[in-house]
Amino acid sequence: MRTSNTTCRRGFLKASLLGGLAAATGRGVSRAAVADRGTGEAPPSRVALTAGDDRAANVFEGLRPFRRQVAEAIGDRRVVVKPNNVSVEIQLASTHPQALEGILEFLKSIGKIGNAVIAESAANGPTMEGFANFGYPEVAKRYGVKLIDLDAEPTETIHVFDQKDFRPHAVRMSRLLLDDDSYLISAAMLKTHDQVVATLSLKNIVFGAPIKDLGFRWGRGRKPGLTTQKPIAHGSGVYGINYNLFTLSQRLRPDLAVIDGYAGMEGNGPSNGTPVDHRVAVVSPDWLAADRVGIELMGIDLAKIGYLTYCADAGFGQADLDRIEVLGEPVARHVRSYKLHDKVDRQLLWRTPPEIV
Repeated sequence: MRTSNTTCRRGFLKASLLGGLAAATGRGVSRAAVADRGTGEAPPSRVALTAGDDRAANVFEGLRPFRRQVAEAIGDRRVVVKPNNVSVEIQLASTHPQALEGILEFLKSIGKIGNAVIAESAANGPTMEGFANFGYPEVAKRYGVKLIDLDAEPTETIHVFDQKDFRPHAVRMSRLLLDDDSYLISAAMLKTHDQVVATLSLKNIVFGAPIKDLGFRWGRGRKPGLTTQKPIAHGSGVYGINYNLFTLSQRLRPDLAVIDGYAGMEGNGPSNGTPVDHRVAVVSPDWLAADRVGIELMGIDLAKIGYLTYCADAGFGQADLDRIEVLGEPVARHVRSYKLHDKVDRQLLWRTPPEIV
């Protein structure tokens, strides 16, 4: 029986909300906000947009309006600053140390630096090698925070969907990122992507969580027997990756989104694109509102991005620009038209689900 696209999506979301999370995680929703917001309309949100010629200052000033809210939300929890190091060699593809400096300076200003760490599982090589290449140790030392390689830390097994066989597949993911006692700051970027059109704060957390064996590296020089869990979580295609991002966002999502757009990436991101001189930063405790403003700044229609559309439909945050109060700079003043990936047409297939029999 053939069904309409609207029916397919409605059924998809209903199945995900009612059964997907329990099946995937083995327990109920634990990060409190989603449990309360997953069945109704999301409340209005605030997003800070800053612009200027100092990357660290843009980030710091974007965080300032949320001082009290962030301090209260952190409380006694561990603060985990999660950079986006899709590469251990290409700085444009990875979080800049000056963006981390802006975040750490803010945490220091609200008295929350003492329990902060910078933690990552880099996509394509040794995490600590990337940290060194990008100058993270100097920044960490200046603020007295620890650098953590998530590949060397404890894990928890989560099951994800694979579109090749429609079966759950086990993935080892970072326990630190899954822990409710971790206050997650996504130190993300404005980048186009080769599978989901754009990558911002949510994707940084979700696909940073699957770990890889220490020493794993793609391509030449790859050591026998070393594996990575990251491709499994991507779900083998456009349907799988968008579904998994949506479902996993119920446990893996930023408590605070910090998106550095000082130098964005367009074209064949998330690694091989070209720079966009944008000089902006986007900050919000509502990660979906931050990502929504982020794609607006990139000139990308929300309707092109599957996982963000699903999260918006489920009320996981605010995605309606009319219900997002933008603090600081007007969005319209800083919109750029980012060139999308050469193969973006394939990425848009999520909008036409396969026939359901």
